[in-house]
Amino acid sequence: MQKGSFTPSTPRYDTNGTVNRINSLADRFRKQNLPVIYIQHDGNGSGTFEKNTTEWEILDDLEVNQTDILIDKYANDVFYKSNLAATLKSHDIKELYITGCATDFCVEATIQSAITKEFDITVVADGHTTGERPHLSAKDVITHYNWVWQHMIPTQGSITVQSLEEIIKKL
Repeated sequence: MQKGSFTPSTPRYDTNGTVNRINSLADRFRKQNLPVIYIQHDGNGSGTFEKNTTEWEILDDLEVNQTDILIDKYANDVFYKSNLAATLKSHDIKELYITGCATDFCVEATIQSAITKEFDITVVADGHTTGERPHLSAKDVITHYNWVWQHMIPTQGSITVQSLEEIIKKL
């Protein structure tokens, strides 16, 4: 959910709604003293999403608190060479609620990776977004991946796909 992914040339499906739902979930987590983790792609010399540039910054409308954890990532899969696994372990986190951009790239890669690491995963069905693709609308991409994730077989943990409303009811 970085500025570089939300430009006039890369519009995203339901950006405002997605941001509002992420903010709502993060607020709920903070009120329950649960950690909120934001991921930022660090281009690491690639020329895009370079650390401390405008495109690297988190969207202004996302509410990031000083107590939130910020983690740099270097590939679509946030677990790849980042300190996410160590951070999760140090906080004894075994359950992940996943949101973000882009559904078919970073979100998908992270879910695929997390599912092999035996986490209990909840994908926020209306908490991730992407852009239009040559062969599918952004809405159809989101619908497709929500279906895929609902039918995945985890190694030992679990995976569910729920709307924010469903999640709030159980928190």
